[in-house]
Amino acid sequence: MLDHPLPELEDWILLFSNNSLPVLRVTKRRLEEMRENLDAVDVRELARVILQDPIMTVRVLAYIQPMRGRFLQHDITTIGGAILMAGIEPFFHRFENLPTIEEQLHDQDPHALLGVLQVIRRAQRAADYAQDWAIRRQDINMEDVRIAALLHDLAEILVWCFAPKLGLMIHQLQVLEPTLRSADAQKRVLDFTFLDIQLALCGVWHLPELLKTLIDDDHAEQVRVRNVTLAVRLARHSAHGWNDPALPDDYRDIGKLLNTTPATVCRRLGVDVPAQFAEQDDEDTPAQPQ
Repeated sequence: MLDHPLPELEDWILLFSNNSLPVLRVTKRRLEEMRENLDAVDVRELARVILQDPIMTVRVLAYIQPMRGRFLQHDITTIGGAILMAGIEPFFHRFENLPTIEEQLHDQDPHALLGVLQVIRRAQRAADYAQDWAIRRQDINMEDVRIAALLHDLAEILVWCFAPKLGLMIHQLQVLEPTLRSADAQKRVLDFTFLDIQLALCGVWHLPELLKTLIDDDHAEQVRVRNVTLAVRLARHSAHGWNDPALPDDYRDIGKLLNTTPATVCRRLGVDVPAQFAEQDDEDTPAQPQ
């Protein structure tokens, strides 16, 4: 376990590329159950299992990319497509005896396991939001958006898994200084941001360009990137309840994305409508398209 920051970005990339990335224990268990009867494996159900686990998702995408280069001229950006390209039996052969996050952090500070599981749960919620909004926007490739939201904070998850002390330091900084930007806290501890690490990993793993773009908030002028960014923001701001002062701005921006009102956004989320939006009629006064 790493207990100090690495001096160069390339060192972080080597750390994560040269180690077998751990998956959730529940993912390993579900894959083992399916492996017992390969003839009965349903690709859609297998994809659903994988798409609940950010690390398993990126492992599958990284595994399939060299194969794609030999057989196809376009990127595979769906998990179901990746499984079909690999074949059921080779897929299960490749992903057996997987290490788990829970095993890897067993002897660490218990707060480290709690920390990484919270980030993963946040990523799962962001993916659900992103997919729901992509469907409402009639995005015909909504799984791209879901995967991008799921992987948006992958580097943070990896730091928790391989450098839990540093993950705890970043978390404690943000607790002690609530107004400190997340990226600034990351730079103080790591000398790099999670996004710096993540985009570099996307290149090393040859992930599809589309996913790299969707994960990068700097491309926020694109509606699909806004879809991902807002889903991640909402999941982050609501992680500890629905009282975060940043949430009203999120509701406004989501309303613009979906061409509806903030009040409608709140109702669809099943949360109380803030007072400043309460007088807005949910369907009669849509926001103007952006």
